[in-house]
Amino acid sequence: MSRDALMAMAAAREIRDGDVAFIGTGLPMVAAYLAKATHAPEVTLVFESGIIDPAPLELATGVGEYRLAFGATSIRGTRAALTLLQQGKVDIGFLGTAEIDAYGNLNTTAIGEYHHPDVRLPGSGGANDIASMARRSVVIARTGRRRFVETLHYLTTPGHLTGPGARKDAGLPGDGPVRVITDMGVLGFSPETQRMRAERLFPGVTLEALQEGIGFALDPPEEVTTIAPPDAGTLALLRRIDPAGTYVALED
Repeated sequence: MSRDALMAMAAAREIRDGDVAFIGTGLPMVAAYLAKATHAPEVTLVFESGIIDPAPLELATGVGEYRLAFGATSIRGTRAALTLLQQGKVDIGFLGTAEIDAYGNLNTTAIGEYHHPDVRLPGSGGANDIASMARRSVVIARTGRRRFVETLHYLTTPGHLTGPGARKDAGLPGDGPVRVITDMGVLGFSPETQRMRAERLFPGVTLEALQEGIGFALDPPEEVTTIAPPDAGTLALLRRIDPAGTYVALED
């Protein structure tokens, strides 16, 4: 069973029925369609391009692609989509990142010194708005010590900042990041420290292997379970959603 499929399934489970969900390209798109086809039929999907709740016949490769607009309840533009965030109407948003620290803060700006970086990254886009204004956010990131770092090269997008109370002190609403979906399992955040900890592992993954792929010490887990692999019905849905395996290859 591919890690892609497990990640898509885990991300889909973070979406609740009736949510307004801010969705990006890639795995979040597949996860959103999977959630809508299963346990969350009343979720409203919002894309940064301003496309609201589409029903495309084919998987789009970008949030502004024409194929994504098919069946949309409305197309309002990026400003309207970001306004929904600023009005506090978005329940959950999905984010990717180049770097993430133990508190769920993200860097998508630069690796190295800001003015003369080793790598110049795309920047925030709408990520800061999502992380700052959505009621909760979920990060999707493959493990690796260059991505999960003790100290970010640049703080692009706030997670829990420096720990308990820091978001509130900064005037940020919402709960911040609640989950980090990785290729080894699902991480959450300790309520006492707001630092990352393991919650659910993919089949065949150990806590030791997960920690090896993280560049900082995870907080002790409260309880760790193993995620069951997707059943035949879920696999069939994933094949229908992403038949070419653009984002979710069903076999490793």
